[in-house]
Amino acid sequence: MQATDNTIAMNRFARAAAKADATATVHSLRITRDLHDAEAALDEALIRQANLLATMVRARRETAVGPFTGQEALLRLAASQKAVLDASGELARVHGKLLEVGRETGTIIDECPPAGSTGDVVRAEALADVA
Repeated sequence: MQATDNTIAMNRFARAAAKADATATVHSLRITRDLHDAEAALDEALIRQANLLATMVRARRETAVGPFTGQEALLRLAASQKAVLDASGELARVHGKLLEVGRETGTIIDECPPAGSTGDVVRAEALADVA
């Protein structure tokens, strides 16, 4: 029995659709991985800045310098922390918009990482495969 032109066209369409779905899934996995990495990096930056602030104040307190020595540096560090917090808020908005895109396209991988996680537990093996 010979395949009709209609059957051949439908098979090609099905293969193309499957390839597009697989490509979309790979991109979704990569976006999920990179988004979680970016969120974790901002948290790490905040922790490191907080440690630096504590170290700077401790050094001022424990050395024979004036009580306002390094004040400008401390103020600039505080401004830097605020900037990272602002960036964190913007990244949260990006996360929300990406969730909307994932729902619209049917390519959502996960809603959000579990509480207290940077997301590396969620589909870690799948994320590693697309790296």
